[in-house]
Amino acid sequence: MSKLILFLATGSYLGYMPIAPGTFGALWGLPLAWGLSAVSPWAALFILLGVITVSVRVSEKAQELLNAHDPHAIVIDEIAGMAVALWGLEWNLKTVVIGFILFRLADIIKPPPIRQIDSTISGGLGVVLDDVAAGVLVNLILRLLILLKLF
Repeated sequence: MSKLILFLATGSYLGYMPIAPGTFGALWGLPLAWGLSAVSPWAALFILLGVITVSVRVSEKAQELLNAHDPHAIVIDEIAGMAVALWGLEWNLKTVVIGFILFRLADIIKPPPIRQIDSTISGGLGVVLDDVAAGVLVNLILRLLILLKLF
């Protein structure tokens, strides 16, 4: 069971990349987002909630196995966050590229309230929730850009 937990938490071991494991995790979130784009937004939301719930549990167990708080190797949170960033949006190159870049920026910079979530919530929930919040922020920004016809 420990191997399965670490396999999932590290995004098929991408989290062990020596450089930018979070970026590789976010890239791994793109196939999930693409798959979710094929179903209704409500079905996708239901699936996303399941993915987030599993991500929280897996992150909690992985932190125990790795004996570390939010280690860089855990990227399941980036996978879930990237899927949230693109939830319910049209799947096209422009949306995906801009969404990916904005998500990585939001995850790295951690603007409020993402920084507060990251610093105040512990355990698996804290690991995942800041990336989900970054995904929500990016999703809203993308929707605003689309609404304003800025891309």
